[in-house]
Amino acid sequence: MKSSNSHDLPGILRSIFGFSGFRANQEEVCRAAIEGCDLLLVMPTGSGKSLCYQLPAIALGGTALVVSPLIALMEDQAAKLVALGLRVARIHSGLDRAASRQACVDYLQGNLQFLFIAPERLRVPGFGEMLTKRKPALIAIDEAHCISQWGHDFRPDYRMLGQYLPALRPAPVLALTATATPTVQADIMTQLGMVRPERFIHGFRRENLAIEVVEVPVPQRPETVRGLLKDKARRPAIVYAPSRKLADRLAEELSRTVSAAAYHAGLDAETRERVQSAFQGGELEVVVATIAFGMGIDKADIRTVIHAGLPATLEGYYQEIGRAGRDGAPSRTFLMHSYADQRTHDFFLSRDYPPVGNLELVFKTLGEDARAVEELRETSKLGEEEFDKALEKLEIHGGARVDFGGNVTRGGPGWKKTYAVQAQYRAEQLGKVLRFTASSECRMAALVRHFGDVEDAGRVCEVCDVCDPAGAVLRLFRHATAAEREMAQAIADELRAVDYKAAGMLQRSVDAAGRVDRSGFDGLVDAMTRAGLIEIDDAEYEKDGEVRRFRKVRLTAAGLEMRRTTPVELLIADGVVEEFGSSARPMRGAKKSAAKTGPKEKAAAPVRLSVADEALAARLREWRAGEAKRLRVPAYVVLHDRTLNAVAQARPGNPRQLMEIEGIGEAKVEKFGEAILDVCRTG
Repeated sequence: MKSSNSHDLPGILRSIFGFSGFRANQEEVCRAAIEGCDLLLVMPTGSGKSLCYQLPAIALGGTALVVSPLIALMEDQAAKLVALGLRVARIHSGLDRAASRQACVDYLQGNLQFLFIAPERLRVPGFGEMLTKRKPALIAIDEAHCISQWGHDFRPDYRMLGQYLPALRPAPVLALTATATPTVQADIMTQLGMVRPERFIHGFRRENLAIEVVEVPVPQRPETVRGLLKDKARRPAIVYAPSRKLADRLAEELSRTVSAAAYHAGLDAETRERVQSAFQGGELEVVVATIAFGMGIDKADIRTVIHAGLPATLEGYYQEIGRAGRDGAPSRTFLMHSYADQRTHDFFLSRDYPPVGNLELVFKTLGEDARAVEELRETSKLGEEEFDKALEKLEIHGGARVDFGGNVTRGGPGWKKTYAVQAQYRAEQLGKVLRFTASSECRMAALVRHFGDVEDAGRVCEVCDVCDPAGAVLRLFRHATAAEREMAQAIADELRAVDYKAAGMLQRSVDAAGRVDRSGFDGLVDAMTRAGLIEIDDAEYEKDGEVRRFRKVRLTAAGLEMRRTTPVELLIADGVVEEFGSSARPMRGAKKSAAKTGPKEKAAAPVRLSVADEALAARLREWRAGEAKRLRVPAYVVLHDRTLNAVAQARPGNPRQLMEIEGIGEAKVEKFGEAILDVCRTG
């Protein structure tokens, strides 16, 4: 039976939550819930998902049962509801038995409006039966992507929720998440046994997030992180590290200059609670967390999210960067990656998805009679970690049944097929992340498309490193050389007569002599994409039973009009801004300068300039200031004063003469040579 307040949603919104109006899409979701509909809600982090189960729960009366996978998230939401004067209890492993028992008593007596539980609690003997004695008015499944084996944060206990829900009906089931692809959405609804569910899939785009993806070698990342977070305007911040060890190290190093602490599953509950509270309260400016461990925080003013390693999935990455800028103010995210990250993820994949033979060894030891996990582990030919991982996968895929007491019986024989499919799926997720890092498509548009919103994916964000390279903070760009501009024109000419060409074939056509390696060619193609001259689509074909991927390159309308005299700004990605501790990469194929072995030279005397030379030096300084502002680096990074004056005096007319000047090497010529020579010619 509905509460008398069930249709006065605006009144409850004002009186309980203190809001004068709903955010986009919230009221529609709330009304569907109070009508008793099962529903799936996918909305971005910070868009007000929690209100979509909290307000209907109050309107319906009775007790809402909220299932949450994170103690930190559970505690945060419970504390906020208590602060609003609502009656709330929670049950999880961080509380003692007395508190859990009291929560059960309060639930049965009807004293609670919200009861938060961890998913594994339903496996405790008798707990599900206790809930049925006074059925909940509403069931909310938070972080519902954890249910799906195709989701980025799959939890076996979540997968089993569906078997407990029928006994708790007729309460409507609300599944809420910020990250679910169409495949995951379908799996959530199936696994929960939702009855004709309403689907609300809203707004993956985050207008205020500027995304940068930068190749940074692993050893340089700590220094780069420190450099980024020196600026107070980039704090508060979250840094995601690929391991607990690196999280601890980064937190320790950062704490020398800013207030920072680590937060991961290897810390005790008290420490994690202390770190979270300090961060929420503004006492800590930076938290360094492992990617694998969700923080469950709700802090509106986070200005920066840094990934000091490659995330395993785009879903996880999107959820993590979504913690920035929840107050709507401009915020920036940085993703650092290199080839070494791929090797790390390959290791994690082989660890988390062991050989089928390991699972078969464990499966053969199981029978109809229950055996303790400890007994099976001791008699197994596998190591302890290998055994535990194999048993976990068997349980997930139905090959083993483990009760709450840790006793195991044999499951069905179909586990092998589903296990192979999921292992392959996991491997493909990393491939999608790698393609995201290499893509020259707008970063936000690529993420929006990944989640199935093809219509909105056609709009660029205008603030990421692809859309606005000159506005990038960490990623360094340089102007294309004359040779690169010539090749760009050859690319446009080659594409003019065809619908598209595969990137590899295109390179062979325009660079038959092999003057540029594949990496350099891809960099030029990306620059042309950023300039709006070409478009790139991912495509694939099958050959000999193997799926092969390639990039289709085609001209845009602007590219069709491109001629050698067309003024086009081509910016080539060139490493990391030196201000943040990592020198930009040298020109590809450049030879290292020979070390000087002669006697130590005296310091060079100051360069004396004529009146005409000084006028040229002034124009060079003006150019240098503009270039430094564009690249967001100190002026000396572009040219030192001594080098600038030497250029003004020498007045070089070509790159060879320019390189003869002290302080100008091949890398400088590659980055700034054409621009410097232009200033000298006009001077």
